[in-house]
Amino acid sequence: MAKAPTVYDVAERAGVSIATVSMTFRRPHKVKEETRKIVEAAAEALNYVPSASARGLAHGHTGALGLYSYDIFLPEPDESLGGKAAGSSTRSRAKVPVVRDDGDDDYRRFPLYVHEVQRGVELECWQRGYALLIGGASQADSATRVTDIVGRVDGLAVFPDHSVPADVLERIARRKPVVAVSQRPQDDGLSHVSVDNRGGMRAMTEHLVAEHGMRDLLFVGYMNTFDAQERFAGFRAALRAAGLRVPSKPAQLIGESYVESVVADVLARDALPEAFVCVSDEIALDLMKALAGHGVRVPGQVAVTGFDGVVAGRVVRPSLTTVRQPMQAMGRVVVDILLERIADPAGPPVTRRLPVQVVLRESCGCSRP
Repeated sequence: MAKAPTVYDVAERAGVSIATVSMTFRRPHKVKEETRKIVEAAAEALNYVPSASARGLAHGHTGALGLYSYDIFLPEPDESLGGKAAGSSTRSRAKVPVVRDDGDDDYRRFPLYVHEVQRGVELECWQRGYALLIGGASQADSATRVTDIVGRVDGLAVFPDHSVPADVLERIARRKPVVAVSQRPQDDGLSHVSVDNRGGMRAMTEHLVAEHGMRDLLFVGYMNTFDAQERFAGFRAALRAAGLRVPSKPAQLIGESYVESVVADVLARDALPEAFVCVSDEIALDLMKALAGHGVRVPGQVAVTGFDGVVAGRVVRPSLTTVRQPMQAMGRVVVDILLERIADPAGPPVTRRLPVQVVLRESCGCSRP
């Protein structure tokens, strides 16, 4: 492969300085039209493509932001797509398989909260003229992967923040701006974008108690993030204010599958609550599927609520009552903070908390309007 032409080659062919070539592609309105046309003609003749990364590095920045997330549904490499068959052409026409629907319910999982936030980051980067480098991995090698990303970007967004060891994030934050998409558990030196987790879950619980007269509610979800802990705190606060029994912990894992074990346990004890209040839409959707598998009707026998506002909650039946986060807006705010910190590296960490709203649908017993 021939060596790629450089800015020096274009300058020599056009008979101008390399500064003029650079200005032609970066700020064409600053260059005389006649000169600009000469430079563009030289670049076209040489098949020259200006390097944004090279320009950025020359000025001490890359023009790119990084986004690192840990996705529990991150698939293993699909062997069926590898090897010669994936990219090779063949004379014979491959037979298209015809299969029966196997009941795969992955449609309920995508797009999830992380995908919606990522979309917001992508849109804002596009609008601001920044490239976006997206990465993710298993928790086992997260430190290595995120460090690799940091070396190629001007700032980094991470979510959830527990996907990378705290000491690694703190070390990165000493060198480059870092924004964690989560509530701030303590003064960790990072900037944060979050929502009103506690207030949102409290409002949801108050609706179930005040509007539906429910008294026996069970909170379902893992407490592995500060956001989840805040949601559980909001749930407890609403029960306490209503003079109801306040649980000290959510429903506990009994078997291998969390949701299935919760359903099996309450049914075995004949202790079906009036409502399952779930920490996320993902948990709520899995719970509704498990309940249907046991012949339990939602909302006829029990109400189910979620938290996030993912698309699947609108299309599943019954539709899911939830606390909706402004997920795309969160992604856009992440970029706004990163660029603010890049412009002012010595400035203090920034924390922004966005509002949420309770969206009433069928799964809590509220009929469609």
